[in-house]
Amino acid sequence: MPRSSLPPFPPPPYLRTWPDRAALLADRARALEELRRRSLGVHRVLLLWLLALTAIIGWSLLMLPFQQLAEEDPTAFLLGPVFGLLGLAAFVPSVVAVALAVHRDGHLRRLLDAWLALDSHPSWDARLRSPGLSLFWLLSSLAVGATGLWASLASAAGARPGRSTYADVALGMGIGMILWLTGLIGATKAVRHYRWALRVLGPGPLPGHR
Repeated sequence: MPRSSLPPFPPPPYLRTWPDRAALLADRARALEELRRRSLGVHRVLLLWLLALTAIIGWSLLMLPFQQLAEEDPTAFLLGPVFGLLGLAAFVPSVVAVALAVHRDGHLRRLLDAWLALDSHPSWDARLRSPGLSLFWLLSSLAVGATGLWASLASAAGARPGRSTYADVALGMGIGMILWLTGLIGATKAVRHYRWALRVLGPGPLPGHR
């Protein structure tokens, strides 16, 4: 199958052409491994962080004209619209990409369930638990979320009349909110994977798993 596309749903019983069970299990294992990689791979969490960084850059550019106006910088009227457009160009696509990725995760889970229901291979299926990857998602996301929460609270608590403008506070709180939401998305993904593994694979190591 092409590397850029997801495995399709398994064919219905009347269209299945596997010559024997070994061939079916081989295709099933390849599809499940690809789906596991697409769902929990390290590249996915790195992509999430990259999108968060892009959103932060976009938010910073959006707030820059307001900071210039608060400081009575005359270049705000000339450069403000440019910074605003650049900010929207960075912020909006990153938010849309994250929303699409969250929606795609639901499709991945449905594909995993469909291929798992096709047959059973307990010793191989135990790999789908991926405890190391799910723990990495959880811990790293908690760290990102905690950083974002601290940044939001610090921006609000550290504001001082005459020294901090509304734009400064909005900048800090916006960056913190982006980080907090990024951490929440990652932690939710890890917890959902854990609950899915309990529901589908059972609470403990599968028989025959080493």
